[in-house]
Amino acid sequence: MDAQSLIILLVVGAIAGWLAGTIVKGYGFGLIGNIVVGVIGAFIGGYLLPGYLPLEGLLGSIVSATIGAVILLFVIGLIRKVT
Repeated sequence: MDAQSLIILLVVGAIAGWLAGTIVKGYGFGLIGNIVVGVIGAFIGGYLLPGYLPLEGLLGSIVSATIGAVILLFVIGLIRKVT
């Protein structure tokens, strides 16, 4: 992975984490936390939604990562309620 890909991954992760934190109220983790949630969400979105989104490129990546991050925050919320 070159430096440009890493920077794009971090920017997409930050945007997706921030959007997911805005959509799912009460889950603001700060800049680093949003990047982590967004990057993990990108992996979840890439695994669950490989061919379902007609969007491609940067916008498709952001949408897919945001959906994955929302799913991640929902699961985190369920785990917090149980414990």
